[in-house]
Amino acid sequence: MDYESAKAYLLSKPAAVEDYPFGPDVLVPKVKGKMFATLSINKEIANMNLKCDPNHAFELRDIFPAVIPGYHMNKKHWNTVILDGSIPVGEIERMIDHSYGLVVKKLKKVEREALELSYGKDVIYRN
Repeated sequence: MDYESAKAYLLSKPAAVEDYPFGPDVLVPKVKGKMFATLSINKEIANMNLKCDPNHAFELRDIFPAVIPGYHMNKKHWNTVILDGSIPVGEIERMIDHSYGLVVKKLKKVEREALELSYGKDVIYRN
């Protein structure tokens, strides 16, 4: 997965919007004002920060050398995924889905339920 395909997948999530609060070089996809990822390019290689269940975050770091503790993030709850081609696309999509679902679960009840009704729980919480 490269920068453009990652960006397209991130922004395809229900109600996802594109924001640049950290400057023009860091895309921050948000759902209902809450970030669920960051995406940038460093030395011509794309990387993204994704929220992750703490236990699962450590497992992913053990399995994939391109998954490291979240850069500039809470390292217990965020991973940085280096898009160097070493991780299968389906696995990266699953990590994005997981991050998105975790953030939606923490939204205000009325916002969460509106998304669930509009798109279906199976789409919102795809893991």
